[in-house]
Amino acid sequence: MKNIRVGIIGFGTVGKGVVKNLQKNTGVFSRDFGAPIELVRVVDKDIKTDRGIKLPEGMLVSDVEAIINDESIDIVVELIGGIEPAKTLIKKALSNGKSVVTANKALLAEYGEELFKHAGLNNREIFFEASVGGGIPIIKGLREGLAANRIFSIYAIINGTTNYILSRMKEERVSFKDALKAAKGEGYAEADSRLDISGMDSAHKIVLLSSIASGKWIELGKVNVEGIEKVEQIDIEYARELGFVIKLLAVYKEKSNGIEVRVNPTMVDDKGMLAAVTGAYNAILLEGDFVGNILYYGLGAGEKPTASAVVSDILDISRNIISGKSRPFIPDFPNKEKKIIDIGDIRSKYYFRFTVLDKTGVLSKIAGILGDNKISIASVIQKGRNKGNAVPIVVLAHKAYEKDMRRAIGIIDKLDVTKGKTVVYRVGGL
Repeated sequence: MKNIRVGIIGFGTVGKGVVKNLQKNTGVFSRDFGAPIELVRVVDKDIKTDRGIKLPEGMLVSDVEAIINDESIDIVVELIGGIEPAKTLIKKALSNGKSVVTANKALLAEYGEELFKHAGLNNREIFFEASVGGGIPIIKGLREGLAANRIFSIYAIINGTTNYILSRMKEERVSFKDALKAAKGEGYAEADSRLDISGMDSAHKIVLLSSIASGKWIELGKVNVEGIEKVEQIDIEYARELGFVIKLLAVYKEKSNGIEVRVNPTMVDDKGMLAAVTGAYNAILLEGDFVGNILYYGLGAGEKPTASAVVSDILDISRNIISGKSRPFIPDFPNKEKKIIDIGDIRSKYYFRFTVLDKTGVLSKIAGILGDNKISIASVIQKGRNKGNAVPIVVLAHKAYEKDMRRAIGIIDKLDVTKGKTVVYRVGGL
């Protein structure tokens, strides 16, 4: 039986981890598969920097065509990230008869449907376990382990940077700015962390999870995305008092009128499973019709966890090559009729923090506006007095439509007694 030959494009942090894993465990793989998994080429722009890994002479090269056009290579591992040239390289590899492993969630979230169809047309595979949750086997879990289930909901903490920042803000009572600085110092945040803190990294990942769960390709542009840039310590403290923790949640829900997909900071019950997920860890909580609630938990990034997922995909494809049975990953999404629910038509409980003048009748005026817009108050917190000056009033509201909430806040923020933009958090998740 011939060797399974692998080429890696990108020799950064994850690439190093993949090479280390293949070097360490190649004997185990040969024993288990009856055929060696052979690393034959690594491509990177930088072939001079010492990465602390010994490669055979000539294995590390700078010309990507040495992998793409090598007819003997069975699997191409794309680890350079970004849209281009990654997209072009993946399509070319598939056209040249190679299956692909990638960790590129941004590319797949934007062009996944196109790429999966291209793989299907060429009877080849794209595997992407490392694109969501680092070493957590959530893609395989949805595709195989939970295949017998209709997935009703996904609540996911899938960005370690933002979870580390929010955890630090809660535990050490520091500002967002200071927590972000600490995350960069500890290596949990990149120098340019905008994709993380804006929520877009989580959006890329929930697009992939939602597409598998629903059987409908979810368009990234239809996902409502909010980040954590505006999270303030005062709201973390109020959340603590009310029995909540603020987390950046990526949410998927199947409803009778369509699919709800969004990313936003959310107040979750401090006794719930997701509240206990701290630091740079990830967690994905799913509900299936037969399995009920199930939690996946682990490190969501880093050299070893991500490399673990990449090599697992290499092994899955190798099994298919050895058996002669290709399984093009979801080349078609049959549930075209399912629609994405507009954010205005989503119902949620809400936390409001109003900054208003300490005057008689202000609370009743706010309550009246909320009531006029079909928003019912569950509880109110107003601490201390500062007559004639601005004070915070915190309101927890029962479930209401987003469009009604936005209309009410638009009116309240224009009142003469309102002295700051209303802060709003959704309340929910498990």
